[in-house]
Amino acid sequence: MITLPQPLHPAMVHFPIALILLGALCAVTAAFVRRWNLPLFAAVLLSFGALGAIAAGQTGEREEDAAEHAAGGKALLKQHETWADRTCSFALVSAGLAIAAVAAARWSRTARGLGAVAAIVALGAGWCVIQTGHAGGQLVYGHGAGVALTSQSSAESGEAAARADRNRRRPDHRDHR
Repeated sequence: MITLPQPLHPAMVHFPIALILLGALCAVTAAFVRRWNLPLFAAVLLSFGALGAIAAGQTGEREEDAAEHAAGGKALLKQHETWADRTCSFALVSAGLAIAAVAAARWSRTARGLGAVAAIVALGAGWCVIQTGHAGGQLVYGHGAGVALTSQSSAESGEAAARADRNRRRPDHRDHR
């Protein structure tokens, strides 16, 4: 049986990050090079990136309580949410423009124009996803948001560390033959 990671949000965010950044790179390249189905590839990457950003936003909203309790993290959480909303907006618009550029392939000038605008908006989506990730990273690594160690897991970790320490100190008589 497949088990989902808990919390799910940190696992989910990596897909839209990769897809949006790669889609932006592809869209910029497709604006200059109209071969190898690059416009279609950019549209697919940006579309899946936008859908992934929406899904990551949904999981983030469900797990928001864990981050709110981090010391000094409320303002940073608001910043993370704002950048996440911008990421979704830019990603959706860039995906729509990239799809329109593919659909307008019959009209070369229109397709190129739409592709160029899609590339610019996709770069904006890339910037937004970087800012979102930066704020999220500060929440986790700077404020400990979402990091919860239960007393049982802490005790188990302490016991495991003590056993490892005892094993390191114990001489192994087999080595002295």
